[in-house]
Amino acid sequence: MSDSLILSDTEHLHAGLVLYSHPNDPDSHQVRLLLAEKKIDYRLILVDPQQRPEDLADLNPYNSLPTLVDRELRLYTPLVIMEYLEDRYRQTRLLSDSPMQRAEQRQFAWRISRDWLRLADILLRHEDSLDAKQAADARRQLTDSLISLSPLFGHKPYFMSDQFGWCDCLLAPIFWRLPAMQITLPPALAAPLLAYCQRLFSRPSFVSALTEREQQIRRSI
Repeated sequence: MSDSLILSDTEHLHAGLVLYSHPNDPDSHQVRLLLAEKKIDYRLILVDPQQRPEDLADLNPYNSLPTLVDRELRLYTPLVIMEYLEDRYRQTRLLSDSPMQRAEQRQFAWRISRDWLRLADILLRHEDSLDAKQAADARRQLTDSLISLSPLFGHKPYFMSDQFGWCDCLLAPIFWRLPAMQITLPPALAAPLLAYCQRLFSRPSFVSALTEREQQIRRSI
């Protein structure tokens, strides 16, 4: 089956909501995980990034992925897509209804993006353009940071929370891709973080959000 145009089993359920998604990309994975966690029916179109359909350029001036279409609405910034879905679909809230707690969650998300997602982006998207030293430096920084902050993941079942939430949607796709970044966390030093990963990866929503290509990342482990 080609990755250039793959429709999910939910195609017939919600013709109004369509997600154009990369088959193996953290940004697209985050959106798919949020959709699965909130049990939102939608049509999924997996797009080969080297052979993007013409209609994607018509919907999104940047021709980027992911792109969400909801009738006349077109969204193509991952964070904006997630915010829209959280606001529109009130079931299974991933952000708190409390303004104070919601602000705290968003600040955690900002720190995750600044401290971890930035380095993961370097390793996953730009490694071909890096020399060996630059890649090794990014890998070392991310590994050291995850090990040093691993105890944070031992206090609650999910990131700073008893419930799966917004930050977990950001972290799960990155942690799933640690093997692709050539990062192996030592169990003796990162046991709480590794246990957290297993809780995330065993969630039905996480399993259902994986594409075939994403499943291959850890199939050999």
